Amino acid sequence: MRSSRFWLSGVVAAVLLAGCASTSSPPDLSTPIAERAAVLGATDLSSAPGPDGGVILNGKLDGRPFVLATPNAWNRGAVFFAQGYSTPGATPVVPEDPIAKDPGGGSLAHIYGQGYAVAISAYDKAGVATESGVANTIRLRDFVNRLGANRDYILGGSMGGGVVVAAIETHPQAFDGAVSMCGVTQGWTPLIGQLTELRAAYNLLTEGTPYALPGEHDVTRSGLPTVPPAGDSTDGEAYRNAQKMKVIAPILMLFGVAKTNPEGPEARIVRQLASIIDAEADPAVIGAPIYSAVLGMDDIKQVMGGIPAGNRGKVYAPSGMSEAEAADFNRRIQRFDADPAAIAYARRWHEATGRFSTPLVTVHQTLDSLVPYSQSEAFGRIVAEAGNSANLVQYQVPGTKFPLPGGLEGYTHCGFSPAQNIAAFEALRAWVEQGRRPGPEAVQ
Repeated sequence: MRSSRFWLSGVVAAVLLAGCASTSSPPDLSTPIAERAAVLGATDLSSAPGPDGGVILNGKLDGRPFVLATPNAWNRGAVFFAQGYSTPGATPVVPEDPIAKDPGGGSLAHIYGQGYAVAISAYDKAGVATESGVANTIRLRDFVNRLGANRDYILGGSMGGGVVVAAIETHPQAFDGAVSMCGVTQGWTPLIGQLTELRAAYNLLTEGTPYALPGEHDVTRSGLPTVPPAGDSTDGEAYRNAQKMKVIAPILMLFGVAKTNPEGPEARIVRQLASIIDAEADPAVIGAPIYSAVLGMDDIKQVMGGIPAGNRGKVYAPSGMSEAEAADFNRRIQRFDADPAAIAYARRWHEATGRFSTPLVTVHQTLDSLVPYSQSEAFGRIVAEAGNSANLVQYQVPGTKFPLPGGLEGYTHCGFSPAQNIAAFEALRAWVEQGRRPGPEAVQ
């Protein structure tokens, strides 16, 4: 069915406002949700039928797009999904229908089917956006509460998992429960340090080879642009995907040759790269951080006021290098310094303190191509040191792989099954609504 749009006349709006004069009064749930949303200040509203008689409402709050899927038999609970990282230069959007096109890997359709509303806000920008992710999600939460919600959960993955932690630490009364999947839960500083160091090592180890990265090699700058140049009519998303492939292609070529000759120089480089970040010698584990750094460093510096991590004085011991080779590597690898302004920003948005009162479930794959499992481990230690382990339940699940060009395969990022995504929410739901702390087998 074609979407219908709502333009409220001054007379109708005045009547509805009179019925909602006190924001503390219970909302009139018999009024169509789009009309109530307009009265409460939402703009650019359009609605469409949702599954089983529900409503999918799209609109804007303070100019930021949002989507709200409300089931017909709404239990007045709401789940707010914090979106993950998108390549700098992209336009912040929300899925027009978060049930049909479920960014929660099956969890949002399940949640909707259990009677909960599902809500997503766009962020102010692409790239690193924890700060606006929290602000815009809180704005949407307040709005949906005025529409009638009386129980609120927050759920997110990857950068969105970091938004979840930042939200419950900075707004302790906002949510009844939270789930972070594959999240940047420890904080940005170690992650940015890892991907920058890996890029520096890759540049040095592939110098003068066919496997060198394209574009700018200074690791304190982006290597390739993410926005088409003036006069280029290429679709922006297609352009960014092409730029990503330019970065990934030489990495895949390196791994492809290494696979055919496990004792050759390419295989040696692969092992050395993996040892730099103490990770699996896997094309996605190496490739994902590198393309994120190559395409995202300018955004990181703009948002944070610099780089929050540095490698000045760090001594590397790449796998298989002689003492002389390691000394030469340490002499020649690019050194970079942490910026005080960036350290302060990363601490605020967001380095975990471990201090929150909201029940939180985290799930992380033991092998993840972009956000390492060490983020989950470190977060657990931080929470324990804060004396707050009673509010945290953590799960680890095995990594999963996906096919790559050239007969390769690599570990996924946030590659959970729908059953795992659903189990995480159901574990939280039972904890909050029935007082049953999740057991060790709740998510497998």
